Amino acid sequence: MSYYDEYPEPAPKRRWLVLVKWLVVIGLVVGSLVLGVLGMKVLAGYVGDLIGTEETTVVAGVAVEIEVLPGASARQIGDLLVEAGVIGSAGEFDRYVRDAGVSNRLQAGSYELTTGMSVAEVAAVLTEGPDSGDVYRITVIEGLTVQQTLQSIARQTDFTVMHLEAVLLGGDVDSELLQGPVTVLADWEGLLFPDTYEFAADATAEELLGTLAATTETRVGSIDWSALEERGLTPYDGLIIASLIEREALLDEERPIIASVIVNRLDTGMLLQIDATVLYAIGGGTEVTLEDLEVDSPYNTYKNPGLPPTPIAGVRLASLVAASAPSETDYIFYVLTGEDGSHSFTDDFDEFLRMQEQARLDGVIP
Repeated sequence: MSYYDEYPEPAPKRRWLVLVKWLVVIGLVVGSLVLGVLGMKVLAGYVGDLIGTEETTVVAGVAVEIEVLPGASARQIGDLLVEAGVIGSAGEFDRYVRDAGVSNRLQAGSYELTTGMSVAEVAAVLTEGPDSGDVYRITVIEGLTVQQTLQSIARQTDFTVMHLEAVLLGGDVDSELLQGPVTVLADWEGLLFPDTYEFAADATAEELLGTLAATTETRVGSIDWSALEERGLTPYDGLIIASLIEREALLDEERPIIASVIVNRLDTGMLLQIDATVLYAIGGGTEVTLEDLEVDSPYNTYKNPGLPPTPIAGVRLASLVAASAPSETDYIFYVLTGEDGSHSFTDDFDEFLRMQEQARLDGVIP
């Protein structure tokens, strides 16, 4: 008896199983194809988003203003540009700046652009930085009186000296360093800090002078005046001393030494006898005559003890620092002895006279 004769039913069952297997295989293949297509679509969408294949049609030539925030990435900037209609593809912009090696040179700020620009054009603008607009710079040099400072500002701006004076005298600008109500221009001596400043084209005289005054407050406030305060002097006294140093010293290394001569004389009650104060009192010049020494002025330190009533010039930071930290010396005299502006120092009057005579013989002083 054969196997099939004895068990007649299994054969159809195997054929059914084979059919099921084939249907499963076909289903898997079809499913894989469907999933593959869907997967490719998803992947393509993801990659498109990643590399920026999206394109946006824009109308060219329309002026737009954008604001690039500090720390924005190239892709974020690209999205901003697309949203504003400046370019059509954030991804293209991102790739361009990376390939050009300028992705880390895109500058924050406000930009006036137009729609339909090329990515190269936009990248060039953003790496150059925002247009600062209509601005101007002024430079105030050290050693000027307040009157000379206003004259310098007037030469560099459209403001007249009379207008600038009126601003300072009229109370339109204030300073915490003012020692009382402003009655004369000299009350502002030393309170307009020498530096280079940038202002908007429409800045007012009040804004300009207010900036200079505020800068002086900041500079003076940044100094440790404890060494002078131990001598009974104030930060404003320190500013006066700094102005004397500014007019007397040419070399930075001598500023603290000249400061020591000034405080040593103050400590012992000696007259300061600083030529620069006499020149201020007589309204300028370069040399002091015997007649000048007799000028009746509170600024004449040959006749009046202590410091002059105000600074006599605008000062640099080095003079402020020197005034706050004088060198530890016993010097009470100094003489200009070098063609380079250097001085010789001593605590002995006879040696001082000898140094003076030698300086005259050398043609350094008259």
